[in-house]
Amino acid sequence: ESEGRAVVNINTTQTVRQRQLDPFFEFFGNSPFGSPQIREYQARSLGSGFIISADGYVMTNAHVVAKADEITVTLTDKREFKAKLIGADARTDVALLKIDATSLPVVRMGNPDNLKVGEWVVAIGSPFGFENSVSAGIVSAKGRQLPREDFVPFIQTDVAVNPGNSGGPLFNLKGEVVGI
Repeated sequence: ESEGRAVVNINTTQTVRQRQLDPFFEFFGNSPFGSPQIREYQARSLGSGFIISADGYVMTNAHVVAKADEITVTLTDKREFKAKLIGADARTDVALLKIDATSLPVVRMGNPDNLKVGEWVVAIGSPFGFENSVSAGIVSAKGRQLPREDFVPFIQTDVAVNPGNSGGPLFNLKGEVVGI
């Protein structure tokens, strides 16, 4: 229960500029309709994250916040905060955010080296704006490596993960975060 309070919803907004397709312009270099118009729209994305320090540091996946113009973190008590991206690493798919808050609930960190294949793990997320979504499974393998990548010690698990759960914590049965 207390671990779930440290899981947050992450909502991002990105301004996307796209040139309208005009076959005349593409083929002839000019068009009876004038120059192609630039269309601008807001792309939104949802994900999850978890609070690692009471003063507002939040971890999530890098792909959840990639190219975001604005990041909003919503706590389980429904408070919303604009978040600042402190840093992100695409290769390991990890990002660190900071919100301006204090006395926040935090997760307990565990040691993934102690995780055993076959051990039960639980993923908690905040998908699609729902408060908490929990799914369980086992560790299928450790030390997995993506093709053509430097070694990154991925944990393979059969825990069901919905798109909005990306960035949420993976807990061992002691309630410690062992993965993201």
